[in-house]
This record gives sequence, structure tokens and C-alpha cells, in this order.
Amino acid sequence: MKKHEVVKSKIEFNDIIKTCPFQKNTSYVIYIRKKKEVKKRFGIAISKKVGNAVVRNRLKRRVRAIVDELKINFPNNRDYIIMIKKSCVELSFTKMKNDLECLIKEIQ
Repeated sequence: MKKHEVVKSKIEFNDIIKTCPFQKNTSYVIYIRKKKEVKKRFGIAISKKVGNAVVRNRLKRRVRAIVDELKINFPNNRDYIIMIKKSCVELSFTKMKNDLECLIKEIQ
């Protein structure tokens, strides 16, 4: 993901999580906020309960790579916050990708 495609502000991040609708499955929760801008932006979050820093960073790198591949499948004019659940720790990369693809199809 490029810098202009990332939700960085903590205020925005928390506002999206508290006020916007979401879709979820066993591996992810995606919060979606519609906006007027044409670009789509992404944020990735993971709880400290999932594992130590090494585990959390590995999962975030995997999800970033998956989002880069599936970016064209996400609808435009929206911000997305992807929350990674603890069940992702045991999953392979392909299973993580399939779970996120299924969730994207539900969003559209």
C-alpha cells in the first residue's frame, strides 16, 4: 500500500471503528466508511492479545500484501479498517487471502 492509501490519523481510525457499519467472518472484521473522495484508503489493526510483536507484524505484512493484490476488488469512495482476529495466526497465506476475498464479495 502507498502512503496516500493508508488511514493514519488515530482520530479518523477510532471514528471509523466507533460509528461505521462492518462486515465480519472468522478471520477479519472490516469497517467501512463511505466518503466523497474518489480514492479508497485502508487501515490495518490487530490486538495485542493475538501474540507478541513478531506475530502481529507478520500478520500485518501478510494482510498488506493481500490488500495490494485485491485492491481492485474493493469499491471506491470508501475507507476500510481491517481488524485481524486471533484465528489468523494458524492460517496459511492462501487461506487468509480466500477469507478476505469472501468478505470483499459480501461488501459489494
